[in-house]
Amino acid sequence: MTLPELGQQIVWARLAWGVVGAALLLSLLPLRGTKPRAAVALLALAAMWLPGPASPAWWLGLAFQQPSGLFAALCGVSVWKRFADRPEQQTLPPALAAALVAGGLVLYADAVGALSLGLYPWGFDAVQAPVAAVVLSMFALAVIVRGRQHAAAWAVLLALTFHAVTHLPTGNVFDALLDPLLWLWALARCVAFAFALVSARLRRRAAEAPTS
Repeated sequence: MTLPELGQQIVWARLAWGVVGAALLLSLLPLRGTKPRAAVALLALAAMWLPGPASPAWWLGLAFQQPSGLFAALCGVSVWKRFADRPEQQTLPPALAAALVAGGLVLYADAVGALSLGLYPWGFDAVQAPVAAVVLSMFALAVIVRGRQHAAAWAVLLALTFHAVTHLPTGNVFDALLDPLLWLWALARCVAFAFALVSARLRRRAAEAPTS
């Protein structure tokens, strides 16, 4: 088990929260043009480096610890989409969202004692954790090769590779792929997708129903 240095964790938290903040601001603000978007993104990144409680990263760290590598990578994808004017691309596809929700439920149930699997400590294992990371990386590469959801698959691959090199954010492979905010985002994505499916089915039935 190799843990990252505290200084590395602090730097990572500020950088990652900066990317998360930039993605959130760019998604909420109706900005047009590269310069306004770049100014907002740089402002979000710079604000995280303010000292002590003046930094949003300080408060976010108290509430949510550190972002996972995958959360930061997906937020980076969201920022890239805004600059590339590609809002039609899905940042968090339903399949990945469902996998994150299911994985999070198992991990959190195990953490509170509803299950007795000991999964989180397994994420520190010197053999099993790297093997799982390699398997997931190969799956992400297969998705990329098949031409489906390139951005999300690259985000998964980047998060796993970054964790393998730096062991950030905590040294645990599960923390590289999941955190509370990412889990909530995935849950909201699944609910929205299910609602859209049900709504589309109801509209189709209404259109096919015979009129009297």
